[in-house]
Amino acid sequence: MIRMTLDEIAKVTGGRLVNASPSVAVTAGVEYDSRKIVPGGLFVAFEGEKVDGHDFAARAVGSGAAGVLSTRDTGEPGVVVAEPLAALAALATAVVERLPGLTIVGLTGSSGKTTTKDFIGQLLGRLGPTIAPAGSLNNELGFPYTVLQATEETRFLVLEMGARGIGHIRYLCEIARPQVGVVLNIGAAHIGEFGTVEGTARAKGELVEALPATGVAVLNADDPLVAGMAPRTQARILLTGEAPAADVRATDIRVDEGGRAAYTIGFEGKIGNVRLGVAGRHQVSNTLAAAGVALSLGMEFEDLVTALGEIGIVSSRRMDVFTRPDGVTVIDDTYNANPSSTAAALHALAAMTGDRRVAVLGYMAELGEHERDGHEEVGRLAAELGVDRLVAVAANARPILDGAARVEGWTGEAIFAEDQAAALEIVRGDLRAGDVVLVKGSRYRTWDVVDGLRPEEGRP
Repeated sequence: MIRMTLDEIAKVTGGRLVNASPSVAVTAGVEYDSRKIVPGGLFVAFEGEKVDGHDFAARAVGSGAAGVLSTRDTGEPGVVVAEPLAALAALATAVVERLPGLTIVGLTGSSGKTTTKDFIGQLLGRLGPTIAPAGSLNNELGFPYTVLQATEETRFLVLEMGARGIGHIRYLCEIARPQVGVVLNIGAAHIGEFGTVEGTARAKGELVEALPATGVAVLNADDPLVAGMAPRTQARILLTGEAPAADVRATDIRVDEGGRAAYTIGFEGKIGNVRLGVAGRHQVSNTLAAAGVALSLGMEFEDLVTALGEIGIVSSRRMDVFTRPDGVTVIDDTYNANPSSTAAALHALAAMTGDRRVAVLGYMAELGEHERDGHEEVGRLAAELGVDRLVAVAANARPILDGAARVEGWTGEAIFAEDQAAALEIVRGDLRAGDVVLVKGSRYRTWDVVDGLRPEEGRP
């Protein structure tokens, strides 16, 4: 965070300075976890259902915090505000206004946001100091928290944007307005909240509506709902994808035995050969979006081609492929799941060379009335792709097996596991060298399974 006095923070947030001289300055980052405070930082105290951050104010100051942002006087130096989340948003906006040389990139989509954000961060890091922290910091808390990591030295700030309803992305853009906006795809993720994919598109398209006329909208040419957002913005349109209309286009796509894609990339008459080091054919689309951002911000095409081959996975539990000492390969894609992302992971599994392909699939949340259909859909796909062993974890994921059973001619094994412990026992009990195991599910639903398959030294 840029240097700001507690008095300045009070004025920006509409708060009240307490127990401190107005000249006391915050010179380091903002944290809401007192264990992460560094000297000169600002601790934000939130009242949670189980833990009250105000109880940790003294510990934070003892660890070097310059002050505490809170809803009541903790007895420590700081600023008392009516609502800390709104105050954090106001503080983030003030920081952006004081950094005129900062370029903000915002991205959204139904799947692939965090991985693509990581790719963009790695590419832009070659052009200048870039903030693109690992993880999914894409909500009303994580978004301003990320913004507040920017300093006077920061040239690029890459912000992931999630949405649970209409107006959410518009609100985030009001905190920090992007100059470059990326929309990856529109799928069934959160369809239980949006109702339809068209409703999802309306919400995600708020990003391109917020772009200035001097900005750039990087849109997926292969997704009609995304490409159809072009009339909603005055910004320059840059299409990416495999379609002939794409400005940044991939052709001649191949996938090797490790599930890694290679392709020919074209842009403004230039052509280059890219060989990705990350698994999954769907990474072609993600890397093209990242390429569109980098090219729009000045990266030379030849440098881009080299850089694309060197980017890797940064955030955990997202297409993390590892091989155990016993010769079993595991794909950890357990951070979250929806029908689209699960389909992409299953295609990656099918593309990888192995003696047997095992898919351990958990519940996919937030599908609403489409829940049963969504689970059956991925079960059908698993069977159609020839998965040898299909394990559904917990009762709410059981329709996956029903979908697989309806695929005529599938000879694979369908197994139900009551919980993660049972699933881990089932999988570990019949592992062989040469097996490739995909573990996938919505947050926390399959983490224990994949952690149990990971060698001790590689566990989180």
